[in-house]
Amino acid sequence: MRAPELLDPAASDWTITAEPLADVLADLDPADLLLALPVPTGGLPPAGATAKALALVGLDAAEVSATHEPKSEAGSVTTVPLPPGERAARKVLLVGVAGATAADLRAAGAALGRAGKDRAALVTTVGGGASRAVQSAFAEGLALGGYSSPRWVRDDAAPASVPAAQLALVGSYDEPSVRHSVVRARATMLARNLAVVPSNTKNPAWVAAQARTLAGRTGLDVRVWTERELKAEGFGGLLAVGAASATPPRLVQLDYAPDGATVRTPRVVLVGKGITFDTGGLDIKPADGMLAMKTDMSGAGIVLAVLTACRELAVPVRVTGLLALAENGVGGAAYRPGDVVTQYGGRTVEIGNTDAEGRIVMADALAYADLHLDPTVLLDIATLTGAARVALGRSMAPVYATDDSLGRALVAAGEATGELLWPMPLVEDYRASLDSDVADINHIAGIGGGGGSISAALFLREFVGARRWAHLDIAGVGRSDVDRGLLTKGGTGFGARLLLTWLEEMS
Repeated sequence: MRAPELLDPAASDWTITAEPLADVLADLDPADLLLALPVPTGGLPPAGATAKALALVGLDAAEVSATHEPKSEAGSVTTVPLPPGERAARKVLLVGVAGATAADLRAAGAALGRAGKDRAALVTTVGGGASRAVQSAFAEGLALGGYSSPRWVRDDAAPASVPAAQLALVGSYDEPSVRHSVVRARATMLARNLAVVPSNTKNPAWVAAQARTLAGRTGLDVRVWTERELKAEGFGGLLAVGAASATPPRLVQLDYAPDGATVRTPRVVLVGKGITFDTGGLDIKPADGMLAMKTDMSGAGIVLAVLTACRELAVPVRVTGLLALAENGVGGAAYRPGDVVTQYGGRTVEIGNTDAEGRIVMADALAYADLHLDPTVLLDIATLTGAARVALGRSMAPVYATDDSLGRALVAAGEATGELLWPMPLVEDYRASLDSDVADINHIAGIGGGGGSISAALFLREFVGARRWAHLDIAGVGRSDVDRGLLTKGGTGFGARLLLTWLEEMS
């Protein structure tokens, strides 16, 4: 079997240049070259930069418009093949950019990224001269549209698609903005790669090993708690959830510090849910609900990917990532409904349903962060509740925050990256539904409690002390059933780009 490269997602060789388009085309082999040009609202302009670009490959803008009727809807692509011979390109792609907003250019970029797969080169003027935000969105779309999910296939099977070998952006582009966007997109790709690894390979020890490898590559400090150390230090939640698995749980800590950092430099702690497979435990899932559960460690994968990008993006604050890793299995050692588990720090929890395991492992990590890491901000991200998917669907995630300014900053970062968040309330009246007769707290709401995503957030809040804290429930947006636009089937990596954007803007 041929195993894919997971920790170094396939990417194009990007060139950003203000050289004349004719010179750029002359330097590339036209045999497998695509030239992509924008079509704004109103259609293909009969004159101007795009018309001049078409003339370089022997096409008349008015004739192309009349013959091919290119659409201007964002992300639409009209292909104009060129006859072989003395031509500077093999095909011209006319991509709709509509009103050229950030969302429009993100969609256009994704369409071009897909169109350029397995090609030698893609040259484009789309986005040239636009604002930095618009160019960033275009670059994100272009990078993620060219992504393909890894495959585990026999040695002689056809390889997976790869992005265009060369990408040339020709015109007036803000290079730092574009480069940073590509770094954030590659972090998303890494999170996606980790999410789709089959769980017969991906267990807690395997994820911890990948974290060690990536920490070595990107200059992060790393610590891994083994099962023995988790027992010695009282991480009862991780141990309970992982008890029935043949592969014991792990806790991983990754630390990044910017150049010149001191103890006064703000510290952000990110906690990721890392359930490497979720059977539901003794409250077992139905078969169709279990099929996608290899992606239930997406939160941990996203946190790991974010940490690996911090140095390249020169994030100005200290960042710590905690990966709470366990496999929720079925067996004689499994934890049971009605059990009382002692979490890290001593709080006792009555287990209401073994399929609500994510909040149990995250409670250990949150309590550890509060008690020992002194975070300025504490944030967790998890594929946590079906209720979040029911409430907001597959395009937007709820965000809960104990501080309004923190919530607003995360929502703004989501708007900038197209990873949309909706602020949700921590309804105090619902807290009583978590009361337990036998422990400090029940980990799910009682019968008829409702508000499943809210009650899960209220449970997690019990373990963060007085910290500024936010919770992202990505159960709806963390997985995709379609291969369209920026998305591929499987884990989406939702949150990696918005968290990196949020961290970059901190001081």
